[in-house]
Amino acid sequence: MTDIGQATQAAQPHVREEVHAPAWPRITIVTAVYNGEQDLEETIQSVVQQRYPNLEYIIVDDGSTDATVEIIKKYEQHLACWFSQPNKGLYAALNAGFARSSAEIMGWINSGDLLHTNGLFVVGNVFSCFADVEWLTGRPTVFDSRGMTVQIQHLPRWSRNRFLAGANRHIQQESTFWRRSLWQRAGGALSTEYRAEGDFEQWVRFFRHARLYSVNALIGGYRMHQGSLSHTNIVHYNDRCDEIVERELDSAHDGTWVKLFRRISGRVERIPKVRWVWRRLVMDPLYRWRGPDWPPVIEYHVDEARWVLRK
Repeated sequence: MTDIGQATQAAQPHVREEVHAPAWPRITIVTAVYNGEQDLEETIQSVVQQRYPNLEYIIVDDGSTDATVEIIKKYEQHLACWFSQPNKGLYAALNAGFARSSAEIMGWINSGDLLHTNGLFVVGNVFSCFADVEWLTGRPTVFDSRGMTVQIQHLPRWSRNRFLAGANRHIQQESTFWRRSLWQRAGGALSTEYRAEGDFEQWVRFFRHARLYSVNALIGGYRMHQGSLSHTNIVHYNDRCDEIVERELDSAHDGTWVKLFRRISGRVERIPKVRWVWRRLVMDPLYRWRGPDWPPVIEYHVDEARWVLRK
C-alpha cells in the first residue's frame, strides 16, 4: 500500500526531458486516476506502447490510497510529468494536468480505458493534414473488462444543432482530440461543477466555436466496467446533460427551432404509447439525415495513400 504522506509529498511534478521528432505534432494526453490499481497499468501501456515520437503524457494521482503511485512510478521514464494531489474529483485533476501541458493537440484517457494500436498516429497525421480541423473523434468502440475489442460502432456524424436537439449526445471522449487554440477559446478548463457530465459540457462549449469532424478510423475506446461515473446512474446523467443544453440554448441567439423541437420531444417522450414511435421515426432519422450542417468525414484513401474529406 502507498503511504499517503509520501504520495502527497510527490505533489511536485516529476519531469523527464525528451527529444522529439519534429515531423509529428506534439500531443498531450492526461490521465487522472483515483485508486486505479486494478486497470491503470493497462491504460498506461496502451499509451506508451504507441511509441508516438512527440508525446507529452501526464498522469495526475488524485489522492489515491492504494497502489496507484507504485504503478505510475514503474512507467516514470515514459512520462513527461506526474504528480499527486489531494482528492478533488476527476475534472479538477484533469485541469491540473492540462495546466502543466504545452502540446498543440490535447486529449485525455481515463484510468481503465484504452487507446487502439497506432491511434495517436491517426490523430497526429489527421491534424497535420487538415489545418482547418479543430477537433475530431474516431469510430466509437467498446472493450470488455479483459481489454478485447467487442464493439465497433457505426461512424457518427455531428452538428451543433442536432447535438443540442438530442439526436445523439454520446461523443466518445476516449476517441476525441482537439487543438489547444480551441481549448483556450472555449474557456481553457473543464467545469468542476459536475461529477460525470464535465466532458458533455465541454463538447457544448467546443461546438460554439468549431465543427466536430468524424474520422473513419480507430483511435480509442471505452472499457466496460460497473464503476463508470456516467453509467452509475444513467437517468441522472441524462437529466444533467439536459440541464446543460437548456442553459446553453437560453444564452444562444440561434437556438429557437432547437428549443421548440426539444419542447415537443419532451412532451412526446412522456407518453409511453408513442415514445418508441417518436424515437424510431423522428429522433433516429434526425441523426442520420444528410444536411449542410454536417462536416465531411475524414477517411484514408488507400489507393492515394492519404487522408481525404468525404461529403
